[in-house]
Amino acid sequence: MNLNNRKLLIGIGFMLGAMSVVPMLDVLAKMLSENYPVTQVAWSRFAFHTLWLVPLLYWRQLSWWKAPSRAGFHLLRSLMLALATLFFFAAIKTNPIPNALTLLFISPLVVAALAPFFLGERFDPYIGVGVLVGFVGVVIVLQPNTEEFKPTLLYALVAGFCYAFYIITTRSLSHSGPPLLTLFYTAIVGTIVLGPMAFSVWETPDLTGVLMAAAMGLVAAISHFMIIKAFEYASASELSPFNYFEIVVAIILSYIIFKFIPTKEAVLGLVIIILSGLFVSWRAVKNNQSLAKENDSVVELL
Repeated sequence: MNLNNRKLLIGIGFMLGAMSVVPMLDVLAKMLSENYPVTQVAWSRFAFHTLWLVPLLYWRQLSWWKAPSRAGFHLLRSLMLALATLFFFAAIKTNPIPNALTLLFISPLVVAALAPFFLGERFDPYIGVGVLVGFVGVVIVLQPNTEEFKPTLLYALVAGFCYAFYIITTRSLSHSGPPLLTLFYTAIVGTIVLGPMAFSVWETPDLTGVLMAAAMGLVAAISHFMIIKAFEYASASELSPFNYFEIVVAIILSYIIFKFIPTKEAVLGLVIIILSGLFVSWRAVKNNQSLAKENDSVVELL
């Protein structure tokens, strides 16, 4: 095995590891939201993530206390992630995690649709068709005009749009500094922005609640560190297909913990959205657009 193939396998291994860990964060958030307000749970995710990142920053000898360049863009991207997290947690409070996660996966399709306007990319009609097909999958998952429709699942759709704008601003910040430092700025802004909403409805947690919230922040820190390592060994275009492994783990955990079995409509919608996302990514790579170009910015996960 040559060096490039070995590096690619290591990168894929780190990405699969990260995608295996991330659903644990969602499970913890869903369990916490049964006893605490969603805003408090979302705030805890960022607050403990911030605390866990500080030792990593010291270890990497990064000056986390200095203000970043292009602070306005950092603030905007952090705000988008905070809103995406808040809406996603609101969705999984009363809906199965895989169903909400499926709708969150529309974000690459939204990015592709908006790329000509915000990233200056050439419009590709094939990508346009892929986006439209993906939204057919969204309709299948939502099942509007049926008794199965749950309005709270729309929170996940809003989260997907917020996450898309987060990705767009992240790409605008390419080469803006060490990825770990960028993640810290995102975490601290999320903590500050969600703070007033969280404390306005604050319910003092017991020891179990504190430990679960701390575990949620630790899971976020570990998974994001693994993603950073993955990007050190492989490119974004090589790793992006493995992002969908997250939904596989989410379904398994939801079955084990919440006894959730996806409906055939949810599975069909998921398959359509994933295939559309893979097709859009493939077209972007083929077109050599910035949607698929390598950069040193790491996209954070909810």
